[in-house]
Amino acid sequence: MRQFPTILSYELKNYFKNKVFVGSTLFIVAVLAVVMFLPNLMDFFGSMGSGQEDSTQQSVILVSAPSQELGEGIVQAFTTAFPDRSVTLTQDAIDQIKAQVSDGRADCAFVFDSLTSYTYYVLNRSLYDQTTQTANQVLVGLAQVEAMAQQGLTIDQASQILSLQIDAKEELLGVDQVQNYWYTYIMIMALYMVIMLYGQMVASHVATEKSSRAMELLITSASPVSMMFGKVLASCLAGFVQLAVIFGSALLFYQLNQDSWGGNNVMTSLFDMPPSLLVYMLVFFVLGFLLYAFLYGAIGSTATKLEDINTSVMPLTLLFIVAFCVVMFGLASGTVDNLAMLVCSFIPFTSPIAMFTRIAMSSVPPYQIALSIGLLAVSVVGIGVLSAKIYRVGVLLYGTPPKLGAILKTVWRA
Repeated sequence: MRQFPTILSYELKNYFKNKVFVGSTLFIVAVLAVVMFLPNLMDFFGSMGSGQEDSTQQSVILVSAPSQELGEGIVQAFTTAFPDRSVTLTQDAIDQIKAQVSDGRADCAFVFDSLTSYTYYVLNRSLYDQTTQTANQVLVGLAQVEAMAQQGLTIDQASQILSLQIDAKEELLGVDQVQNYWYTYIMIMALYMVIMLYGQMVASHVATEKSSRAMELLITSASPVSMMFGKVLASCLAGFVQLAVIFGSALLFYQLNQDSWGGNNVMTSLFDMPPSLLVYMLVFFVLGFLLYAFLYGAIGSTATKLEDINTSVMPLTLLFIVAFCVVMFGLASGTVDNLAMLVCSFIPFTSPIAMFTRIAMSSVPPYQIALSIGLLAVSVVGIGVLSAKIYRVGVLLYGTPPKLGAILKTVWRA
């Protein structure tokens, strides 16, 4: 294993000198920067489009009612319902109200015929405009208060009845699936993409060395174990550097724009992962990546030419896709403790994503977690050694792509 540091260093330099690797990383970081700064960008361009108006100026909602008393009651209720807007009662004619909305002096206007009948005026309706929905909820409450008052209750009594609060207490004994859903989903997708990308890269590098006859020279100066472990661990480290840059920049950009997101639940859950779950994620991520990287490397060493890689790795790719689909179906249904997920939690090829999903989305006994990690770790070491032997045998395999049985028989004899 004396050659291992040299091989590891050489393979890492190849990754970091790869223009596609560096370029794709910078591109993803740039996209994340745009996404995280999106609220500020929208505010900036919005202020430019409105003639460079003062960003602190509130938008105006005009209210017109048939009586002063009704109008004041609606304005008071709307002021509470729309705290970020200035609600103003107006006695202007309809044409004047329309003109104020059209030239931007008012954001919108409500012209009431009665408490339960109005016309809403707005210049351009946004995709996210919830003004009328909010207004309808407020008006229903006001109408109910008025109806109760007509039945003999005072306004205060009616308001107290409608404002009754339920004292509900919640004690969570397991996990909150809603809170954990998004970073579980992100981890599964990240592991899927990394295995597909870097697994193919490992297989392609090995196949390229073999097709150029460089493998025959390398195998005489370094042990197969050093070669295989050096290549796989280099791809693993390169992948983690890339992911650290991507997720680290996402966290930094989020911290810079946290106030602008206004407490968005999805964003908050993504960047508020419990430390214990983060540890489990790293453990399953590393072991799962190494398992598949060793297999991809072994398959790459048996390919006779680079064009055969896609065909050779197809069974392994399909195996992981099946595991991915099982986990995604369980995650989407919310029943992550079904029989399929339970079985997949202890199969090394599927446990990296299946067991992590169960840990994040349900309560898993500690002995099951320990058993799953133990089986996965033993499998990584065993498959790593086996892959090194296949790598050594693969040097001599040229011509027709060998069958699995022939490869294992050769490895057994060796």
